[in-house]
Amino acid sequence: MKLVFAQMVALMFFWSASALADVKERQLTISVGDWPPFFVEDEPGQGNVARLVRDIFAEQGYELEFHFLPWKRAYREAAAGRHDATAIWMYAADREQDFIYSDPVMNERFVLFHRKDSPVQWNRMADLSDLRLGGSIGYSYGLNFDRAVENEVLNVEWVASTELNFRRLLFERIDAFPEEISVGYYILRRELGQDEAQQITHHPEPVSENQSFLLFPSDDPDTDRLRKAFNRGLKAFKDDGRYDTYFDTRPQASPNKLTD
Repeated sequence: MKLVFAQMVALMFFWSASALADVKERQLTISVGDWPPFFVEDEPGQGNVARLVRDIFAEQGYELEFHFLPWKRAYREAAAGRHDATAIWMYAADREQDFIYSDPVMNERFVLFHRKDSPVQWNRMADLSDLRLGGSIGYSYGLNFDRAVENEVLNVEWVASTELNFRRLLFERIDAFPEEISVGYYILRRELGQDEAQQITHHPEPVSENQSFLLFPSDDPDTDRLRKAFNRGLKAFKDDGRYDTYFDTRPQASPNKLTD
């Protein structure tokens, strides 16, 4: 009888340990930077792309927590395996040393914001060489823009935030600055008064158009399973139309109706 009881206790312990391990495997963390309206730490739902990613993983059976960090730290911590993934990043070849890319999560369209009373005319990067441009520290604005900065074709003054760039624009400290169009108009409406916001517009020519991805640490043994689960869920959301609903509420939203 004692033997049977001991066996039952052992089985119960094994089942409990297995259940706890399974729960732990189903709890994920993703490192992100604050990038409204896509990722917003202090808003319900934490942004429309945060809701999308969370809902996709939830349908695949995972609980998800976002850790908001400075962008460079978000990248480093995920690369070191402290998070299951980091979101969201445009493609860069050197990132493949640390990560495996998901399928495209969204499209981004970067444009130049400027004052309405100081229009900007340009067709190529060299046309911007005489302008005082702003930029946000840690941002990439696409291969052509980044290369022009590296080659000193462009004069860029780097500051800590998009809000600060808008204020410097209003005070004519800079002539223009690039930002993702949805991000720019969201911050413009949230942080500036209506009279100030009405003084600013954007040039229709995109500085950069690209796709962004979840990055999964290449050395993590769970990466293949998680990436496949996310890609499977992302495809299902796109196929049945749910994907579009996460972006339709933003009138200046990027063209995020992706095609397979």
